[in-house]
Amino acid sequence: MRVTMVTGVGETAVVEAPEPEVGPNDVLVKMKACGICGSDGFYVSIGGIPPRQGATPLGHEPAGEVVRVGAEVDGIPVGARVVINPMAAPSGVIGNGGATGALADHLLIENAVLGTSLAIVPDHIPFEVAALNEPMAVARHAVNRTKPGPGSKVVVFGAGPIGLGAAIGYKSLGVESVVVVDVIPSRLEKALQVGADGVVNSAEEDVLERLIALQGAGPSRRGKQKPDTDIFLDAAGAPAVVKTALEIAKSGATLGVVAVHKKPVEIDLGDILSAELTIVMAMGYPTEIFEVTHDIVANWEKYQLIISDRFPFERVQDALTTASTPGAADKVVVTFD
Repeated sequence: MRVTMVTGVGETAVVEAPEPEVGPNDVLVKMKACGICGSDGFYVSIGGIPPRQGATPLGHEPAGEVVRVGAEVDGIPVGARVVINPMAAPSGVIGNGGATGALADHLLIENAVLGTSLAIVPDHIPFEVAALNEPMAVARHAVNRTKPGPGSKVVVFGAGPIGLGAAIGYKSLGVESVVVVDVIPSRLEKALQVGADGVVNSAEEDVLERLIALQGAGPSRRGKQKPDTDIFLDAAGAPAVVKTALEIAKSGATLGVVAVHKKPVEIDLGDILSAELTIVMAMGYPTEIFEVTHDIVANWEKYQLIISDRFPFERVQDALTTASTPGAADKVVVTFD
């Protein structure tokens, strides 16, 4: 079978490898779609993930069809469409330094357990949408960490895949208002399409004024009026986002950070103190990997809008390049015949 590997610093190749042997507790999945994450480009740029440097299989956003089932596996039939938990692999995280990767023709799921290793999705869900399960679990963990309630008013900074997934997640939980902030008009339009109640182009509009117009005025702080926003979620990773949220947050608001900040961010503890602001961080998906599956199934048409580019596996290296080029694409998914 074919496997996509990091072969050196800045280099990838599709190499031939033996098809995995399926043990009595294992399941073999024929890959049908796999999303490309920003981390994939990072792994390529550094030549792999130590200690597997120079020999790293790629792909950790998989969806596929079960083609072989071990004799001791229960509840997972041949032909089932599945999404997979990369964190559950005993040989290491799939596509993140482990022994296997999902940008390949087949993926062996060792010690397969339904609800732990993988989950079955209905046949009407497109594989490319099912492949969003892993990144959307990251978005759902961020939503859960901020503890929204039915009356919450939320602002999501960043209309990339995680920000859009969070916006859908908040709306699925029934919050009162979700506003998405970005600087790219096409992304803001997509935010409205997935269900945001309003959008703000921070390159052209005053964020404070627009949020007050969209979500009402909250209690003033330091003599300045603030929006009635309960939750700010940073899914952009820009220092200006944190600065803006700290400056405009009303007393008792929550700031969640799911974006990766590659450089230290200077913060004003006075703003945090005066607002009695709660700051929470969100990384990965401790419990959300299959929690989000139910929402994807229920709202797959909205999630499908997150995908910006599709490449056949024969062009996987073009897909990796496109996903790693700033501004070239929002969410790239590789599809298999």
